[in-house]
Amino acid sequence: MEQFVAMLLDAPLQSWGFASRFQRRSTGLYPTKSGVIGLICAAMGLAKGSPEESRKLPKLGKLPMLVIVLPRPKPWSRQPQIGERAHWLEPRRLDDYHTVGGGYDLDKQRQSVPRTASGKPDKDATLSRREYLLDARFGVILSGPSDLLEAVVSALRNPIWGVWLGRKSCVPAAPVLAGGLCRSEEDAWKALSHAARLPPEARIKSFEQIVEVADPSAAHFTIRDQPVSFGDGSSSGPDVRHFAARHLRREPGI
Repeated sequence: MEQFVAMLLDAPLQSWGFASRFQRRSTGLYPTKSGVIGLICAAMGLAKGSPEESRKLPKLGKLPMLVIVLPRPKPWSRQPQIGERAHWLEPRRLDDYHTVGGGYDLDKQRQSVPRTASGKPDKDATLSRREYLLDARFGVILSGPSDLLEAVVSALRNPIWGVWLGRKSCVPAAPVLAGGLCRSEEDAWKALSHAARLPPEARIKSFEQIVEVADPSAAHFTIRDQPVSFGDGSSSGPDVRHFAARHLRREPGI
């Protein structure tokens, strides 16, 4: 029997990368499936490359995922009205100049010094640029078999490991689970709307949605964020992570 689970992704910073390599770490404008499923795997305590992860990840990855873009009301809007753009904040990208390492004493801190690709100690700082989303808020509705979604609900209520929205610096500002197991998408939306404190007249069709489609010709864009493997115990780098293509359609709000 198909059931539904609603998730609220709300944080000061979010980052949903799907094509980042080397020193440039960009973010998409919407939550990725790899990021959301990775969050759930962390909540379940699934170690990378473990037999349990290998058994559960394919099932979790097959769950249909609907993303709803939930605007954030401006602080001075006491009674924001749906459809009035002046009452809501627009998501923005933040470009962070980031450094890793640098200034190490090779004689005293050799064990903690970063390594080059050849394995030699590297005392110089590595520079990178990392993008984040500001003023962004999203709803996610997963659908699937009740036994699997019951495990998802249980994990999000009492996560084994920490959960974050794309990166470890993006800590949720509100509980990720909105309600519990729901019998219909409409019930899941009601739970999500309540958790996000939206106006009573808010309807799911009022907001922009990102919908998964099976037919590539019906998609507006395609990204490789369908999780196949998050790596193993020795590494989680791009050389051991694997993702498949996912076809998406953007449905603008009414």
